[in-house]
Amino acid sequence: MKRVCHLSSVHHRYDTRILLKECLSLHRQGYEVHLVVADGKGFENYQGIQIHDTGRANGRMARFLKATKAVYKKGLELNAEVYHFHDAELIPFGIKLKKQGKKVIYDSHEDLPRQLMSKHYINFLLRKPISVLLEWYEDYASKKFDFVITATPHIRQRFSKLNKNSLDINNYPLLSELNTEASDWSKKKNEVCYIGSITQIRGLEEVIDAMEYLPGIMLNLAGSFAPPSFKENLTARKGWLNTRYLGQIDRDEVKRVLRQSQVGLVTFLPFGNHTHSQPNKLFEYMAQGIPLVASDFELWKAIIEKVNCGICVDPGNSKAIAQAIELLMGDKAKAQQMGENGRSAVLNTYNWESEEKKLIQIYRELA
Repeated sequence: MKRVCHLSSVHHRYDTRILLKECLSLHRQGYEVHLVVADGKGFENYQGIQIHDTGRANGRMARFLKATKAVYKKGLELNAEVYHFHDAELIPFGIKLKKQGKKVIYDSHEDLPRQLMSKHYINFLLRKPISVLLEWYEDYASKKFDFVITATPHIRQRFSKLNKNSLDINNYPLLSELNTEASDWSKKKNEVCYIGSITQIRGLEEVIDAMEYLPGIMLNLAGSFAPPSFKENLTARKGWLNTRYLGQIDRDEVKRVLRQSQVGLVTFLPFGNHTHSQPNKLFEYMAQGIPLVASDFELWKAIIEKVNCGICVDPGNSKAIAQAIELLMGDKAKAQQMGENGRSAVLNTYNWESEEKKLIQIYRELA
């Protein structure tokens, strides 16, 4: 049995892409899979995946200086044949593993140089130089690794110019986690929903303002505010009167909210890496059989218009968002057909079960 080791100093042990998708897929193929994290929750055997914990570091700087080194040392002790790491801050240790003669995979979840440009906790004046420096270092290091895996085609295009062994393994949802039964539209309410992180760059100010134009329609809003003070901004808007804030909800509650909603909203603003991302919620809405009102980014439009599962709008235009919601909720037959189109697309194409074949092939070539 070939031993492989996944490394992360940033993500928690139950990260969907790392543990529930990649690690479990490899385990089912007969690999001995280890996952090293730094979350302070101790050792655990999760469905055959051995999770090793190096202890939680308090603060970003402590994590960067201490947790990364601890994760590397623990991983090296495990003496795996393939090391698969998931954080840019582990790049120096990925290079060290290569010097130890190990097979190394870098898994780039995000377009980090672009993502850093929208991080509120980084001083505005420092974002650009940090982004440029990170991109240079990623470019330099990626040439040294045996494989670069990316979460989207856009990120893969960047790395494929530097390393011929680059492939996108899209972060599509697990069918086993989704309720993919056809929606019962007779039980739906005059409600729309947004579920996810509640931040300014995800267009929530514009969504709340859109609700002002939609009397009789309720927005189900679920997730946590980042930063927490952002909640004051939203609650002061007139559209908040048509908003039901649900807080952070579990998977079962998410399914309940999606079942009773007629439209799913994913109107991110064009900041950071949003224009080239493929957010999970887009596919979760589709899987639940509800139509989308989504940002008119080129990548998103290509998917939504091909499948015919929603309406794309300018995410900065609250009236356009409201009009799209009104159009879908005013024609339930059309909305239901769009919802069914999206559900069929997830069942047939946009799911992890179709993507894991790429991962298995990479490992067969390396190990």
